Amino acid sequence: QVQLVESGGGLVQTGGSLRLSCALSGRTFSYYAMAWFRQTPGKERDFVAAISSRGTGAVVADSVKGRFTISRDNAKNTVYLQMNSLEPEDTAVYYCAADRRLGGAPLRVTDYDYWGQGTQVTVSS
Repeated sequence: QVQLVESGGGLVQTGGSLRLSCALSGRTFSYYAMAWFRQTPGKERDFVAAISSRGTGAVVADSVKGRFTISRDNAKNTVYLQMNSLEPEDTAVYYCAADRRLGGAPLRVTDYDYWGQGTQVTVSS
């Protein structure tokens, strides 16, 4: 059974940086495409970034392009989201997700079978 545990969220000022981590256990990490989504109260969960199982392909949402970077370390079973130049609009609960596939980096919530518990990111103005 896949388990995902996120860490690294917190409170940061506008313009600051955070790095989120998500560790996968229970299955072979390198078989899974990984992604980050975020959600604010009363709104749908939005795509942030995704990376293919071997890390050869990655995509980020237009809203965070140039500021956020997704990466993975298959030796550590961990995916990262480096967030720079944070803005108050980035405030949300950030969720890690996994989908067992050997190619591609899906963008839709419905593409992912496994989810972490979420980590809160708050950007103060």
